[in-house]
Amino acid sequence: MKLVIGGFSQGKLEYVLNRNQDKDCVVLDGKLRCDEDLRGKTVIVSRLHGWIRERLADGGCPEKEIMEFAEKYPECILICDEIGNGIVPADAFERAYRERTGRILIMLAESAKEVVRVICGIGQKIK
Repeated sequence: MKLVIGGFSQGKLEYVLNRNQDKDCVVLDGKLRCDEDLRGKTVIVSRLHGWIRERLADGGCPEKEIMEFAEKYPECILICDEIGNGIVPADAFERAYRERTGRILIMLAESAKEVVRVICGIGQKIK
């Protein structure tokens, strides 16, 4: 599994697609789904932060679901916005969402083969 992080509109998906042009890729936009038709393909999950937000709002356990997904698709590439910077939201759900997303990214970074931060379309390898 690879993890790609960066700010909003920094070119994360384009960065990933440019580096995987020779592979059979499937982009899941803000969704995690396990289908047989994904076997043997490079699964790219963009907008992971949006999926985490939806799962938290629905009362789900995104930590467990993401790790199960990564086990099923070990060559997947997860793309997530960095959302923890800036003003702390007054809304309790928004604070919890940011906190959980940050902790999920820590968990993913620990188990990822590679972690890249993209700024202005340029990838900076962290791990």
